[in-house]
Amino acid sequence: MQRQGRASGQDANAEADNTAEADNTAEADTTAEAGTTAEAGMTAVAPADTVQPPFPDADLMYIVDLLPSDEQLRYQEVREFLQSRIRAASIDYWNREEFPFGLLAELGKYGLGGLQTDGTSKLFKGLMYVEVARADVSLSALVGIHNELIVGMIDQLGSEEQKARWLPGLTAFTQLGAFALTEPEHGSDIAGGLETTARREGGEWVINGAKRWIGAGTIADFALVWARDVADQQIKGFIVETDRPGYTATKIANKIGLRIMQNADIVLDEVRIPETNLLPGATDFSKANELLRDSRAWVGWQGAGIQLAAFDVARSYALQRKQFGKELARFQLVQQQLAEILGNATASLALMAQLARIQEDGKLEMAQAAMAKSTTTRLARASVAMGRSLLGGNGISSDYEMGKLFGDAEILYTYEGSYEINSLIVARAVTGKSAFV
Repeated sequence: MQRQGRASGQDANAEADNTAEADNTAEADTTAEAGTTAEAGMTAVAPADTVQPPFPDADLMYIVDLLPSDEQLRYQEVREFLQSRIRAASIDYWNREEFPFGLLAELGKYGLGGLQTDGTSKLFKGLMYVEVARADVSLSALVGIHNELIVGMIDQLGSEEQKARWLPGLTAFTQLGAFALTEPEHGSDIAGGLETTARREGGEWVINGAKRWIGAGTIADFALVWARDVADQQIKGFIVETDRPGYTATKIANKIGLRIMQNADIVLDEVRIPETNLLPGATDFSKANELLRDSRAWVGWQGAGIQLAAFDVARSYALQRKQFGKELARFQLVQQQLAEILGNATASLALMAQLARIQEDGKLEMAQAAMAKSTTTRLARASVAMGRSLLGGNGISSDYEMGKLFGDAEILYTYEGSYEINSLIVARAVTGKSAFV
């Protein structure tokens, strides 16, 4: 397929000269076509404002070309939609901490609600997460949780009745679910410390407890609630419709990142649900833990996507902003920052592409998912910080996007398993020694 890039600022018609002096005189030619070497001589390059960037989409290593041709075409279509429709619109919603309900149907139209069930490759699904994060990280959190933890859980652990009732609306993005696992007093230790309870009374389950940081908790049609069965002490999964008596969700406000995502505190007070709302494949936590492993890997794709977003913003700004009479992109230190951001992003993409191969082969282990998540989000933190520095004072404003990305990067570093916890998982796998308390 023909490679196309985003039309952002001056990106389509400008590339900075890679010398600080920008004297437009010479650059060493190292290509065989030129028939010269650095020792033999130098060859002139065109003025910066006449050079077409050869990689306007920033995919220097042709990661997208690993997709089959039909998935490449769909990828390009979705990418253009996200950049033209979602990216700019998301800034205002992010600033106001509001959810863009009107965009859900459009996300569904492009198949972003059914990535878990549409038969596409793991690499394609991952690159979709990258491009949603590149447009807006909050929405990428919604899309990822929706596919990995809601659609995935019901598809793999639900009954045929549950699948028939919920999957059509979920995959079309006309319905939303919330994944309710984390609690006010239990995050990293949730498997052993979970306090929400479920007791059986006749043909019903009665749920009591509290959940915290639950994405889409105030806007979802149902919550997938994890509770400890008082009879056998096993952690089980239940579909709890949010309009049931005793279910209360309160929005968590004033977050520094993922401000579009409507995180909630949830209280479940004697909430009664029919016996059939128990996920038959989630009568203990083992199967859910496998899907949580996959969701941890999904955040790695987010880490790559936010870095590409930081690169997009920084490059566009550097090509337009002038100081000392010339574009920032003509200064060597600025070019070094751009190259490092893109290098980090590309390394993250390559890591995740290999992880997708491991997933396709059914060999993914928790240590691999933990390494992917911790590495890409660590690099994301560094890349976004460089981008923020490049924008100077404007980098602290969400109106320039980089300030928005700066806050979002902190959330990626922490959620779906903190950086420190994931590091311990990786180190345990390579030493055989557990350093958990």
